[in-house]
Amino acid sequence: MGLPGVGFIGLGNMGLPMARNLLKAGRRLVVHDLNPAVAAPLTAAGATFASSPAEVASAVTGEGGAVFTMLHSGAAVREVYTGADGLLSACKPQTLLVDCSTVEPATAREMSSAAAAHGCDFLDAPVSGGAPGAASASLTFMVGSDSDAAFAAATPFFTQMGKPPVRCGSVGAGLAVKLANNLALSLQMLATAEAFSLGKAQGVDPHVLAQVMNVSTARCWSSDTYNPVPGILEGVPAARDYEGGFATSLMLKDLRLALDAAAAVGAPTPSAEHARRLYRLSAERGFASRDFGSIYAFLEAARGEPDSISVALAEAWAEEAATAAGESFDSGAFGEEVVAAVAETTAPATATTVKIGQDGKVVAPSA
Repeated sequence: MGLPGVGFIGLGNMGLPMARNLLKAGRRLVVHDLNPAVAAPLTAAGATFASSPAEVASAVTGEGGAVFTMLHSGAAVREVYTGADGLLSACKPQTLLVDCSTVEPATAREMSSAAAAHGCDFLDAPVSGGAPGAASASLTFMVGSDSDAAFAAATPFFTQMGKPPVRCGSVGAGLAVKLANNLALSLQMLATAEAFSLGKAQGVDPHVLAQVMNVSTARCWSSDTYNPVPGILEGVPAARDYEGGFATSLMLKDLRLALDAAAAVGAPTPSAEHARRLYRLSAERGFASRDFGSIYAFLEAARGEPDSISVALAEAWAEEAATAAGESFDSGAFGEEVVAAVAETTAPATATTVKIGQDGKVVAPSA
């Protein structure tokens, strides 16, 4: 008797290689994506394409069967699970439903309740490791599960796509851990990019800087495994003009989710708030669809004009403050005034200092 069948819905940069690894492991695989063309490599290797999530459920669910999803938003997760042609409309009892998307923990708990009403177990299992980890079956799964038996039953699937899974707690805990991890990752990549940009500006060979950083106190995944500087590593997005990988727009989504979670529990995250503004500025300047390591290219593009970033960040902060206060924001008027504030960090100590009120407006300059 062969291995139980498995369904996979969402065949993007992460979902496609994850599904391919299940197929390589000998699983009978049924897949679905809104764009049928992306499934071609899988169907050519023996997978079956289903026209809807409900058709996936009909083909593989029941005792021993499982369906994995890797989707881009909480709304997409709810539609795939509870929509008119969703998984739960055709799912048989005792099926494992595993969502690997990075969404709100509340969405996971909502889907868990809906699945339980159909006699199915739901697990949230977001991943870390990026597209390279998905391709090499070395992902880390952070799992939230209310059932010991469900976690045990899902583990063989996880280990065919990655490392032994880490159970983080009940449903929603996997996502809580993932959001904390990606908050740290966003800062780590930003710091790495700034360090390499600084080194290059001072005439340091980036290969030499990488050699030192990767065996010193600055060692981190963003430098030794996923370096954002073109030419340092092969097989990473920086080696192909930041195509593929984890898009800046997705990092912005994860930062929004993390900051929303932080606000809900009163956890201070000032560095992440600043990072979100920088990634947003990078996205606005053409890097939204590029891997988030393109923050290095964004910084390099601003070389010689660091004030342009500082002014834009100050404006972003002021606009947020004004919005929070329920007031309008005049970016044109603010732009000229804030230049004086930026000058404080780039000019002699006699530079004019501008005070900005909590509403984001300039209060009064002082010598």
